[in-house]
Amino acid sequence: MMKMATLAGIGFNSGYGTRFTIPPSRLFRPSLQTSNTFISISLVRNRAFSISASISDDINDKQVRVRFAPSPTGNLHVGGARTALFNYLYARSKGGKFILRIEDTDLERSTKESEEAVLRDLSWLGLAWDEGPGVGGEYGPYRQSERNDLYKQYADKLLQSGQVYRCFCSNEELEQMKEIAKEKQLPPVYSGKWATATDEEVQDELAKGTPCTYRFRVPKEGSLKINDLIRGEVSWNLDTLGDFVVMRSNGQPVYNFCVTVDDATMAITHVIRAEEHLPNTLRQALIYEALGFPMPSFAHVSLILAPDRSKLSKRHGATSVGQYREMGYLPQAIVNYLALLGWSDGTNAEFFTLEQMVEKFSIERVNKSGAIFDSVKLRWMNGLHLKALPTEELLKSIGEQWRSAGILNVSEGSFVEDAFRLLEGGIDVITDADKLLSDLLSYPFHATLSSSEGREILEDGLPVVAESLLAAYDSGELLNALEEGKPGWQKWVKAFGKSLKRKGKSLFMPLRVLLTGKLHGPDMGESIVLIHRAGTSGIVTPQVEFVPLEQRLESLKQVDWEAFGKVEPATVASH
Repeated sequence: MMKMATLAGIGFNSGYGTRFTIPPSRLFRPSLQTSNTFISISLVRNRAFSISASISDDINDKQVRVRFAPSPTGNLHVGGARTALFNYLYARSKGGKFILRIEDTDLERSTKESEEAVLRDLSWLGLAWDEGPGVGGEYGPYRQSERNDLYKQYADKLLQSGQVYRCFCSNEELEQMKEIAKEKQLPPVYSGKWATATDEEVQDELAKGTPCTYRFRVPKEGSLKINDLIRGEVSWNLDTLGDFVVMRSNGQPVYNFCVTVDDATMAITHVIRAEEHLPNTLRQALIYEALGFPMPSFAHVSLILAPDRSKLSKRHGATSVGQYREMGYLPQAIVNYLALLGWSDGTNAEFFTLEQMVEKFSIERVNKSGAIFDSVKLRWMNGLHLKALPTEELLKSIGEQWRSAGILNVSEGSFVEDAFRLLEGGIDVITDADKLLSDLLSYPFHATLSSSEGREILEDGLPVVAESLLAAYDSGELLNALEEGKPGWQKWVKAFGKSLKRKGKSLFMPLRVLLTGKLHGPDMGESIVLIHRAGTSGIVTPQVEFVPLEQRLESLKQVDWEAFGKVEPATVASH
């Protein structure tokens, strides 16, 4: 713990001709063990001081309270989901509370639909909040739009103390200030025009009805230093800030003011958020101190990056939790993968359940460098979690997927079970099952034979094999064998190979092409048995491009093999 020198009292000129004194009790609050944040303010010159915050992760006798505070202006981004996850894991690992707060002060962009989508996605991920919308709690309301009276109360308190003043500058004046600063190559900070106005000047503008903002009086010199739990020591100089707005002229509070009041009045002990919020810490720290609130511990998590190391965005593909849910990903796989984007348990382990992560999580093991979002690894991770599911649960999910996708008109039964067993090895995401079954049921015979690889099969006596196969079909021998399932097929194909003096690849490749229309695929015997059953059971929906086995064989009778041999082969093989 950093030891700070004690001060008897500090004062600075408020700009109204009076001297505002900060009592020592406001500067040092040793009873606040929640974040162990000690703020020291030392006078440099008029309106100048420095703030130093020493923060350790020792909560001792105070319960950890963290929050996730999304804006309902769109879908829940994977970056936001990871921030929520880290807050959840920290709270659960410390026996604390995970609070959900909706930051909906952007009235033009915030929607009820977006809020509902965010709540749905968080629930789907398994990140249950202890306080917030739908749950309640003693620190509500939990939507910023319902807390305006509170913001006004604290803004007026700062106005009365002189730490905030009214600014009547027009937009044109503010733009002119920016241009002048730009010409002088200075930071675009507010010039302080109304910082030293007299009470009479202020009252004159109020009497005219001139719109005004509330600006926070920032010391002209000094610095802020915090010990971020992830990034270490971070510091800022105050001279780059300028007096900033806390309340707009329409009476609406600005983001940094809302957040500070909310975190303080909700007794938040640790603020774990994205690194893009790091610059906001300076403004918020000043507001904390001005209102006499204890500073929480801060932890700023690195951004999630695209493979090109730019910020992950829509142009890189799916970026929202809802999109991955619709694509068939499991919530436990997404949670597992997001945790690994910046955190590890110190071993090479990568597969974790949410409960295991709670047990192993520590903020010290969160990396401060950016993490690359790898959709291929996410798919692999999802495959691991799929395989970890009980077989009955996975089978039920696959069956329901096939029915909802309109491939089958049933979701259970022996056909579903056999198809699942045949295809499960190729399923990393539930929706993969759709393509696998659709491919199994398809019959791209002509496209396959038009490929260069198909031409090799054609030239290896395919017409002769087809002639014998059709004879077995016409005699009923083939279909009778398939009625017995895979054992019947195995017995038949062995005899069929002997009659043609073929075995191995020279037997099975032409049979695969003739019966499945493809060069490659899962076990041929099981595939053909399933295709036969699909054609006789009526289990496949009409909209699927399914060619029953008998129809395939009948079509082979119409093939002009000689003409086929004259077709120029395509360069890419089908399937």
